[in-house]
Amino acid sequence: MPVIERIAHYGADLSAIRQDFHAHPEIGFQEVRTSAKVAAYLESWGITVTRGIGGTGVVGVLEGARPGRSIGLRADMDALPMDEETNLPYRSTTPGVFHGCGHDGHMTMLLGAARYLAETRDFAGRVVFIFQPAEEGLGGARAMLADGLFERFPCDEIYGLHNSPYSAHSRVSVRPGRAQAGAAFFDIVVVGRGSHGAMPHMGADPVAIGAALVGEVQKIVSRNVDPTHAAVVSVTEFHAGSAYNVIPAQATLRGTFRFMETAAGDLIEARLRQVCAGLAVTHEVRIDVDVRRVFDVLVNDPDRAEDAIRAARDIVGDRAATDAEVTMGSEDMADLLRVVPGAFFNLGHDGGVPLHNPGFLFDDTILPVGASIFARIVETRSG
Repeated sequence: MPVIERIAHYGADLSAIRQDFHAHPEIGFQEVRTSAKVAAYLESWGITVTRGIGGTGVVGVLEGARPGRSIGLRADMDALPMDEETNLPYRSTTPGVFHGCGHDGHMTMLLGAARYLAETRDFAGRVVFIFQPAEEGLGGARAMLADGLFERFPCDEIYGLHNSPYSAHSRVSVRPGRAQAGAAFFDIVVVGRGSHGAMPHMGADPVAIGAALVGEVQKIVSRNVDPTHAAVVSVTEFHAGSAYNVIPAQATLRGTFRFMETAAGDLIEARLRQVCAGLAVTHEVRIDVDVRRVFDVLVNDPDRAEDAIRAARDIVGDRAATDAEVTMGSEDMADLLRVVPGAFFNLGHDGGVPLHNPGFLFDDTILPVGASIFARIVETRSG
């Protein structure tokens, strides 16, 4: 079957909803307007709504026509703290905040599925619609779990999707097993001793020490991690100094490391701390290290991945396959999948501008496609 006809009929409504979300983006744990709009839509369709799960999260529950499984469907709500450079008529009205990752589209596709399922009720069991805050490295999934998400709203399976400007329109792909990297963010502060730029021997230069540190951390993966285990360490910020002739007293470095094996993440963190401790002793300075493990490795249940693709094939035919490549990008759907088996899949669209780019463009023509796939998963998996 193609896109579900009923969903195709309100495609224009979905575009309007998505563009409204796009024009009013909110960053993680501040999705007040967004979550209120989501809740209002769900309630208008007769879906039972609970607000404030994990801060600004929203959960809707819809009972089917007969007994069956409880199927969780999840979408993220937060935008990115970045400027938009698209000049769209519905571009962000909030300076420095932009739906540059397509979460506005994810929400809208899940709302489209919710509307259809509420109108038809032609499924067994129940659906739990999970609208999650703060996916962009702020721990929204963990906040919902800490708030008793699955104790209050039990799910037998859970599914989510991410838009992909990197693949063909309506191309659906999933990777069974390990699919996306775990991730950590780190902050390193080198506390040295400031001095005149012409008299470096009078101080302890945190800039030189920080530069050495950048070089050393690049060796952690190449000389410590098993070469068959994908991992990466990147220093992405380096801040120090304010004048040509002043050696500053402090330098700050920030960055991230990614890993496909939890043990590799543990090793990288341990070596990072050891490198910093060694340099501190060598140069007689203090180096403070803060590491935050923000994402788990995302692991798709192989059986549920097959189920997701089987449902997607009903909508997009042979454009759906279990052939997605492993990516070092991270996603906090991983935390939900550690508790409930499920699958997180990709949905391709036109545009070609990368995610997290100020010129990113979401393709509204995939809204009915994603909504139909979500709905079809429920229709095929809840019985």
